[in-house]
Amino acid sequence: MPLSVTAAVLRPSIPALSLSSSHSSFLHLPIPSLPTISFSADAHALAFPCTTIRAMKSLQGRVVRDVNDKTVSVEVTRLVPHPKYKRRVRKKKKYQAHDPDNVFKVGDLVQLEKCRPISKTKTFLAVPVPVKAKAAKPKEEDSAAEGGGLDIPLESAALQ
Repeated sequence: MPLSVTAAVLRPSIPALSLSSSHSSFLHLPIPSLPTISFSADAHALAFPCTTIRAMKSLQGRVVRDVNDKTVSVEVTRLVPHPKYKRRVRKKKKYQAHDPDNVFKVGDLVQLEKCRPISKTKTFLAVPVPVKAKAAKPKEEDSAAEGGGLDIPLESAALQ
């Protein structure tokens, strides 16, 4: 004898809650009145400016392998305290990074930016590290450094 189960048995009818009344049908408790909040487009734009949020810091390391097409292997070195001896120890880890134009060679310093997964092991994008500008020394200091800083010419220059 086959069993037939109807939808009414599986899903008994539940009376719809009416938010307009002051009492709910569940336990007959009064519904607290909620304040109405109205947002304007201008106020929302001012409250939440469009900024990029980076959840992860970017890593910095050296390229150790560039054989694969559009992929470089980057070794990131960090200093961590030893668990027992409390001395700072270098820890190294290799990451696969996306290099779309194959511009990086072995030994280049790159910055790794987190991005969407490109493959199973590749979730970083390799970006060149911005070079820090060195302070230019005035020529007076260069000539003073040659003479020992006493404005006296070197003996070899005086003999010639």
